[in-house]
Amino acid sequence: MRLHTPTDHSVVGEVATAIAAAGGMVTAIDVAESSNQRLTLDVTCSAADAEHAAELQDAVAAVEGVEVHKVSDRTFLIHLGGKIEVASKVPLKTRDDMSLAYTPGVGRVSMAIAQNPEDVRRLTIKGNAVAVVTDGSAVLGLGNIGPGAALPVMEGKAALFKRFGDIDAWPICLDTQDTDEIVRAVELIAPGFGGINLEDIAAPRCFEIEARLRERLDIPVFHDDQHGTAIVVLAALTNALRVVEKAIESARVVVSGAGAAGTAIVKLLLAAGVRDVVVNDRTGALVEGDGALSPAHAELAALTNPNGRRGSLQEVLVGADVFIGVSAPNILQPEWIGSMAEDAVVFALANPDPEVDPAQAAKYAAVVASGRSDFPNQINNVLAFPGVFRGLLDARAHEVTVEMCLRAADAIAHVVRDDELNASFIMPSVFHPEVHHAVAAAIAGH
Repeated sequence: MRLHTPTDHSVVGEVATAIAAAGGMVTAIDVAESSNQRLTLDVTCSAADAEHAAELQDAVAAVEGVEVHKVSDRTFLIHLGGKIEVASKVPLKTRDDMSLAYTPGVGRVSMAIAQNPEDVRRLTIKGNAVAVVTDGSAVLGLGNIGPGAALPVMEGKAALFKRFGDIDAWPICLDTQDTDEIVRAVELIAPGFGGINLEDIAAPRCFEIEARLRERLDIPVFHDDQHGTAIVVLAALTNALRVVEKAIESARVVVSGAGAAGTAIVKLLLAAGVRDVVVNDRTGALVEGDGALSPAHAELAALTNPNGRRGSLQEVLVGADVFIGVSAPNILQPEWIGSMAEDAVVFALANPDPEVDPAQAAKYAAVVASGRSDFPNQINNVLAFPGVFRGLLDARAHEVTVEMCLRAADAIAHVVRDDELNASFIMPSVFHPEVHHAVAAAIAGH
C-alpha cells in the first residue's frame, strides 16, 4: 500500500499495529517521499487472501491522518506486461550478423527447407515450439470466461514449459467456440509448431477437437486437461497402492466426474490394468444401457462398472479401495470414507476447493491427495506436460500414444524412491531435478 500520512513519524508504528491487529504481517515499511507537509510510505504486508487484503486496507485507512493512495497486489504485479517474451538466440550487432540471420543468408535456408521439408524441425524453432491453444471455455475452475481472460493462464503455462522443459511455447487464445473453426485454426498454424497443447476447452467439444486434430496433423496433439491429468493421477495411484500394499488389478475404483479429466483418467487406469471402475456424475453411477446417457457418457459406461452398480456416490463408495474426484467441491462427506475398504485411498482433485477437506479425509483414509499445494501429496499436471512434450519434440514424434502415457506415469511414480515413499509423500516435487528428464526419456522410449 502507498500511503500519504502526516509528518509525525509515530504514524509508522500506528500503521504497523493496525495491520497486525487485523491479522496481517508487515514485511517492509519504506519512506518513499518526504516533505514538510506529508510523508509518502510504501507498506508491504502479507494477507491470507484478497478479502483479507481488503480488510487490511480498511484497517490502515482507519488510522487517523492516513490516506491509502494506491494498493498493489503482488500477484497482479508479476502479470504486468505479461509473463513471457521473445528473445533472439543469435547476436544482431553488425551488418554481417544481419546478413546471416536475415536477408540474404536466410534465403538459402528457406530454399533448403523447400527442397527437404523434414529439415524444418532442425533449422527453425519448430523443433522446440508448442502452441498452447484454448477457446477460454473451461478455464481452471472459473468456467467459460473467454479468450482474453484465459490469456494469463496460457502465458503461465508457456512459462512452465520453458522453466521445466526448456520448450518455447506460445499462448494461442481463439475467439471462437465453434468446433470446426477451432480445428481449422489449429490446422492453419500447425506448420510453425512441433506440438499442440490443447488447454481449458470444455467437454464434450474437446474430445472431438482432439480426435480430429490427431487425425489431420503430423505433429503430436495433447489435451493436458485430459491426458496430463490422467498421467499424474495414475502415477499417484501407483505409489498410493504401493503404500497400502494393494495390486492395481484388484483395486476397486470410484471416479467422481465424467468430463474430460474423468474420462481420460478412466481410460488410462483401464489400460494400466484396473478392472473395476465405477464412474459417478450428478445423476449417480453410469450404467451401460441407460438410455438417458449422452453419447460420451454412454461410451464411458460401456467401458466401466462391470458389476452394474447403481446409486449415489455414497452408495457406490461402499467397499471401494480408491476414490478419485475430478468434479465439484464438498460432494464427499468425510464419514462416507469410513464405509470404503480398509486402507482406502482418496484423491480429491477439484480446484480450488476439493470434493472433501483433505484434513478431514485423512481421519478415515490411509492415503489422501489433492490438487492443492498447502496439503501433502499435491497431484499437479506440471509434473507431466513439460517432460511429455520434451520427449515428443526430442523424438520428433508425430502422435501421443497410450503406451507413452503409461510410461510417463511410471516414470513419475518411480522418481519417488522406496526409502522416501510413505502415506504423506507419494508424488515428487515439481522442482525435483530428475522428474522432467525421467518423463522425457520415458516418452521418447529411452
